[in-house]
Amino acid sequence: MKNLRIFKDSPELAHAAADEFVARAEDALNARGVFHVALSGGSTPSGLFTRLASDDTLRQRIAWEKIHFWWSDERHVPPDHPDSNFKMANDALGSRVEIPSQNIHRVRAENPDASQAALEYENELRAVFRVSAPAFPQFDLILLGMGNDGHTASLFPGTRALAETERLVVANWVGKFFTWRITFAASFINHARCVMFLVAGEDKALPLKGVLEGPREPAQLPAQLIQPTNGNLIWLLDEKAASQLKSN
Repeated sequence: MKNLRIFKDSPELAHAAADEFVARAEDALNARGVFHVALSGGSTPSGLFTRLASDDTLRQRIAWEKIHFWWSDERHVPPDHPDSNFKMANDALGSRVEIPSQNIHRVRAENPDASQAALEYENELRAVFRVSAPAFPQFDLILLGMGNDGHTASLFPGTRALAETERLVVANWVGKFFTWRITFAASFINHARCVMFLVAGEDKALPLKGVLEGPREPAQLPAQLIQPTNGNLIWLLDEKAASQLKSN
């Protein structure tokens, strides 16, 4: 099921995303006693993280000690690097609320071998979820953004990771940045109970239109690969990002 919501600006989007995050956490904790969420990088999710940490009402509704934090993708950099997705989330949220250290599952992206880092992360996922191959662990919530080239997580147009159907996590060479990225595979993301895209900015308008209203061309627009098999798909957009949509 796809749920598309449009907000005036990024602050309103972050407000709605925070409410959705808390609701998903409460549902998971009531049903299973634990909430597994995969965070994303980028400027738009940082607004969500800041709101979760700074809004007293929201913060007090969350049983932080029962949440496990993961990352849907990571740059091939150490955790203190300015480009690190872990660092961004930790600065905005993790360092400002009480989360048990064993519940924070970052990618060991300081490993010079990106493929080894991806395999280690996959092994950690299987161990914590207690799910052996070929089955897929099921996240309660996976947060994603979308780039102005239609990529999501670190699934970039034309890259090898787009074709992955068996692995959970892979190293993906991104030639235009001349670097490795470590990313969840689309087939793994699609097993989540809920996937929530946060998309803001005028530069996202045309690629977003292509993803949502254009022909299916996931090699060009990898965000089209994200279609949960038995879960919810939520798109939270600001007016600038949604400006080219027919439904707007």
